[in-house]
Amino acid sequence: MKLLEGKVALITGAARGIGKAIATEYAKAGADVAFTDMAPAEAIAATQDELSAYGTKIKGYSSNAADFKAAAEVVAEIHKEFGHIDILVNNAGITRDGLLMRMTEEQWDLVINVNLKSAFNLTKAVTPIMMKQKSGSIINMSSVVGVSGNAGQANYSASKAGMIGFTKSVAQELGSRGIRCNAIAPGFIITEMTHQLPEEVRNDWAAKISLRRGGTPEDVANVCIFLGSDLSSYVSGQVVNCCGGMNT
Repeated sequence: MKLLEGKVALITGAARGIGKAIATEYAKAGADVAFTDMAPAEAIAATQDELSAYGTKIKGYSSNAADFKAAAEVVAEIHKEFGHIDILVNNAGITRDGLLMRMTEEQWDLVINVNLKSAFNLTKAVTPIMMKQKSGSIINMSSVVGVSGNAGQANYSASKAGMIGFTKSVAQELGSRGIRCNAIAPGFIITEMTHQLPEEVRNDWAAKISLRRGGTPEDVANVCIFLGSDLSSYVSGQVVNCCGGMNT
């Protein structure tokens, strides 16, 4: 039996990058996957078709995770379509980097809303479902900069630090109902976003990492497999650093 067989996972921001890698590995592990994104409809459809090749039920939804009403509506639609929701991965996130002295209110608000408020929106929407089931695993995507901070990323660091506090609080509130909540703090992960950085910057980052390489989206997805599966049935309220020893 595959590790996630029989489970339904909802993953936000999964049309590309880390979110897509999580959705892919979940499908390979036997999970039925519902995913949301704000990408163009053709990108969502392409991801849906690609993941369907693994033989599980896959459906993509165009939905803004940062919109409270839209989040509630898409969760209700997914619950009706799939029958249950066993895993929620709050992955949706953006960056708007810049020094604090130059950061605009819009840049601050946008990052906090997309990265942090979206986790509140989706978690609140799935909580009644998981409480009724008396089971569930909620996985929040934080970051090493949410643990240690980073110059030029005050908004992003604050959103990811907030995700950690949110995770620990949810774990304490919902644990008695059989619902677990954990966070993953990825380090320097090689994605479309990091490829935009100059090569010398990427090499400098890699040189500071104990394993001397950037991580892959699949590295993060593998941690998600563990936290979504019954292998982690006694793990809750934790922050798992997936950073190659960068944050040691």
